[in-house]
Amino acid sequence: MELDRIDHKIIERLLIDGRMSFSSIAKEIKLTDVAIKKRFERLKKRGIIKSIKASLNLKLLGYENPIFVQIRSEMSKTKDVLKHLKELDYVLELNETLGEYNILVKIVVPSIDNASDFVEKLCAMDGVMDTKTLVVMKEVKNSSSLPAMPLQKKI
Repeated sequence: MELDRIDHKIIERLLIDGRMSFSSIAKEIKLTDVAIKKRFERLKKRGIIKSIKASLNLKLLGYENPIFVQIRSEMSKTKDVLKHLKELDYVLELNETLGEYNILVKIVVPSIDNASDFVEKLCAMDGVMDTKTLVVMKEVKNSSSLPAMPLQKKI
C-alpha cells in the first residue's frame, strides 16, 4: 500500500515535532484527530514509523562530540564482531557497510581518554583487522527530515 499525501503530511509534522498531538496535526491537515490516530497507528504497524524519540544534546549531558570508528573485520568473524559491539555501552549506532571497511560504529564518550581506551579495545577484538577513527569537530547539519523531491514523486 502506497503512502498518500496525508500520510506524508503526518510524517512531516512528526519529524518537526514528535510530541505534536493528533488534534494539532488534525487541525493543520483538516481531518479529525481520530482519523490522524488511525493513520498513525497504521504507519506504526507497517513499520514506517519505528518510534518517536527525544533528540538529546549530548554535550550538555557531559559527552564529547561523536566519534566514528570504521572497522575492517575478517569476513568469517564479522557477525561475532557485530554481536560483541552491540553489547558495548558507548555504541550509539552500528552499521554494516560496503567498502574497504565493513563496519561503521558511532560512539559517544565522556572524554577523549575514554575514546582512546575504547578504540584500543576494538583493535584487540578477535576478528578486527584494522580501524580508522574520525572525531567529529563540529556538527554542521543533523536533520531528521526527508528529502522533498522523493516525497513529491510518491504522492
